[in-house]
Amino acid sequence: MAVTKARARALALSLAEASEAPHFDRIAFRTPRKIFATLASSGADINLMFDADTQSFFCEQASKMAAPVPGGWGRMGATRFDLKQADEATLLSALKAAHALAAPKPKKAARAAKKSKRV
Repeated sequence: MAVTKARARALALSLAEASEAPHFDRIAFRTPRKIFATLASSGADINLMFDADTQSFFCEQASKMAAPVPGGWGRMGATRFDLKQADEATLLSALKAAHALAAPKPKKAARAAKKSKRV
């Protein structure tokens, strides 16, 4: 049932173009665009950066392992996953959702959008 710090790290780094870097007292996982997760150095939890709808979904569906981060970060979508309560399948699904929200926008879509605005 529990996910180890090492396994959470491996799952985060398995996502496309994911990298890690120190982030205060945590380890940040990011796409080339922005951070999608931060792992506690103790390995107790991982915070995922969601939008409001995704946060609501995971907090409702996985209420024993997921909850909004207290305060302003939580109101902006940051969600804490307790790794002692987490199962790998749910955590991987959540990581993929956070990663997708942080991924760079596809270049073709961005060019098409710019082109349609010019017309």
